[in-house]
Amino acid sequence: MSKKNNDWKKRDCVVYSTSNDFEYNYDADDTQETLPPSQQKLKVMLDKKARAGKQVTLIEGFVGNEEDLKELGKLLKTKCGVGGSAKDGEILIQGDHRDKVLQVLLQAGYGAKKSGG
Repeated sequence: MSKKNNDWKKRDCVVYSTSNDFEYNYDADDTQETLPPSQQKLKVMLDKKARAGKQVTLIEGFVGNEEDLKELGKLLKTKCGVGGSAKDGEILIQGDHRDKVLQVLLQAGYGAKKSGG
């Protein structure tokens, strides 16, 4: 069995079916609706845990689908001129760019605040 195919992990309680016509229907309703920017409550913080001492600006609290998260992450990375990633409801921006990220988010209409010092 190939380890690259992780579809078996998504199957809830289905072990075996004797039906030749059986196809497992994955829940397609897992995607969340993206809240409008004014209803988002984002936290902008500095983090360096488990990153070999390197600092990253971490944006948490985004409610919505992955595509919108990646789009916002791309906007922030472009405005700061650095790299980063956007996944699992978090956006990582390399370096300490809290003030600039906060300013960009507020200009875009997001509810954002500094958190953690």
